[in-house]
Amino acid sequence: MTDNSVAFVRGEMADAQPAPSTSKGVVGWMRFNLFSDIPNSIMTVIGAIFLLWFIPPIFNFLVTDAVFPWSVVNTVEACRDHAAGACWIYVLDRMDFFIYGFYPSEEYWRVNICFALGALTILPLLWPDLPHKGLSAIGFFVVMPIITFFLLNGGNFGLAEVPTEKWGGLTITLIIATVGIVASLPIGVVLALGRRSKMPFVKYVCIAFIELWRAVPLITVLFMASIMLPLFLPEGTTIDKLLRALVGVSLFSAAYMAEVVRGGLQALPKGQYEAADALGLNYFKAMYLIILPQALKHVIPGIVNSFISLFKDTSLVSIVGLFDLLNTVQATTAVVEWKSPNQAITGYLFAAAVFWIFCFGMSRYSMYMERRLDTGHKE
Repeated sequence: MTDNSVAFVRGEMADAQPAPSTSKGVVGWMRFNLFSDIPNSIMTVIGAIFLLWFIPPIFNFLVTDAVFPWSVVNTVEACRDHAAGACWIYVLDRMDFFIYGFYPSEEYWRVNICFALGALTILPLLWPDLPHKGLSAIGFFVVMPIITFFLLNGGNFGLAEVPTEKWGGLTITLIIATVGIVASLPIGVVLALGRRSKMPFVKYVCIAFIELWRAVPLITVLFMASIMLPLFLPEGTTIDKLLRALVGVSLFSAAYMAEVVRGGLQALPKGQYEAADALGLNYFKAMYLIILPQALKHVIPGIVNSFISLFKDTSLVSIVGLFDLLNTVQATTAVVEWKSPNQAITGYLFAAAVFWIFCFGMSRYSMYMERRLDTGHKE
């Protein structure tokens, strides 16, 4: 039988050819992500129709029809026009109140120094590659709070005293959020370890604490701290309203943080604990060097989720008379001189944008740390 097939063997490499135009660039990305199959294509079309219906009126309200400081007509009368959009000149006019609350205007520099000091001390901690993390931690957790307290409160070093009743706006929102976040994590870790303790007294005390604080709403905790707590104190004894709110928010958040950390501890295999025992480490060294670093890494999303929730929950302090960012915005909606149809909407949009910026920043940093600490366990 004769084989009539012909074989051809190339003697040299063929020139490289460019990738098909349908598999690279914008077209390739759309084909892979938006039109990969029929259901995906249908959802893409529906989503595009929704965006075409939703975005133009929102854009017109926020930008096209809005009244900016650089608008041709930038007065309150322009905001009162029936065709006007967002009244951004109102936000700009009340910006000092939104940031500082009732803090004396001649003392704004003290708050600004605190903002700058906070940024300068936290940035080295958030930058993983920078050395001397111990000094950075001392600066943020020790030096910065002391300086901030003396600057904001005054009464020393020739500074005029400003009671906490005059603090407000974004300043008090950041104070409550920062103190709550910084205090809740270590307390939550201790409670999580205590709940897993083999000592019955420690275990049940931690369980009782966690379940008690998780069983009541934060608004109830704030009411108790502001109204009920003074009833149990000796006559004539008073506790600063802001301090009561700080303690209530911190303990409330710590109870939730404890359960997040406990989930990370339970996710570790038993072999990690046995490895610590094999190395001859005592309980505290084992937790500090082996167990907690791994457990906290596993629950970074849950920890940051609790931080974001705490930051948003700071708006609840308005019910106990503290003028946080949201409460200052709400208070200015009754100002007659800026009264217009879209005044309140513009103010609330501004507050929402500020909250979104901080929460989105924490979320993105969380994702960055997850990628950095990823050890290849993800699929």
